[in-house]
Amino acid sequence: MGHRADAPPYLAALDLNGRRCVVAGGGAVARRKAEGLLAAGADVLVVAPEIGDMPPGARLERREVRLGDLDGAALAVCATDDPGANAALAREARRRDILVNVVDDPDAGTFTVPATVRRGRVQVAVSTGGASPLLARRLRDQVAAQIGHDHALLAELLADLRREWEPRAVAAGVPPAERRAAWQAVLDLPLLDLLHGGEADEARGRAAAVLERALPRV
Repeated sequence: MGHRADAPPYLAALDLNGRRCVVAGGGAVARRKAEGLLAAGADVLVVAPEIGDMPPGARLERREVRLGDLDGAALAVCATDDPGANAALAREARRRDILVNVVDDPDAGTFTVPATVRRGRVQVAVSTGGASPLLARRLRDQVAAQIGHDHALLAELLADLRREWEPRAVAAGVPPAERRAAWQAVLDLPLLDLLHGGEADEARGRAAAVLERALPRV
């Protein structure tokens, strides 16, 4: 199948923890990009002749961006106020098969950044494939109103239970379909209500009891 101009983007969650990511530009847009990358655990290098306020943790080099800045990079963001510099860096990134986002010309890059809601481990992304970032942000804000701190607590609780229970379930020979059914039963519990009421121990206990019942009895 050939190239389709109307094909939607394929959304994926990238593991950038500890990976080198280059942000070319020193303004407000570059700051937002750097913040998102740092939140993902990336090793962020910001390069621009003039750099404004950047989030703690970013490495700053006040100079013109160079193509060599891409050495070892997993991802690049072109956010300078010079379209020519952005285009040159994007071409080099594409030549090296490095993921690249060009803020002023989405089609010149290999990915766009969705509007994202973050609540701890919980992330919800809204993308229009670069067609309308404003629409993506508006939809993101509508979704954000439905997701609160309790969802972040729930995600942490489920992560802890998964680390404890999944190896036991696999070792006991519980089939994948039955394991999914057990987790569905956990999610059917009023865990959010319990967490909202400050009853984290009760929430954990009820969830753990459901999971225990799914294990074979010895």
